[in-house]
Amino acid sequence: MTVIANILIVSTIVVGIIFTIVTVIGILRLPDVYTRAHAASKSATLGVLSILLGVFLHFWLIKGVFSIQLILAIAFMFITSPIGGHLMSRAAYMSGVKPTQLTVGDDLAKVVKNAKNKQEEV
Repeated sequence: MTVIANILIVSTIVVGIIFTIVTVIGILRLPDVYTRAHAASKSATLGVLSILLGVFLHFWLIKGVFSIQLILAIAFMFITSPIGGHLMSRAAYMSGVKPTQLTVGDDLAKVVKNAKNKQEEV
């Protein structure tokens, strides 16, 4: 039983480390704030969640301690990290940060234009 538990713990932590490395590479290599925010919010969330899951499994399966704090941390990270990344990208867009020349579409421009037109009508 402990061999299977150790394999499960190590594999989740290794997956978390891989996602964290992908996050670092994405932040360093991607061209603009929007793609960097995407890399930071998505893969960093998966990396931290995998590491926290591995820690939770270690304490539960090896030490025999069921940690409510780790479950709450996992739930909190799962909910807040993608929302925070989205809000930072939206704030950058609203403040006028231009995307890279490689960007092929801007779906938010139409929505912002319609919202400004409705605001001016009122």
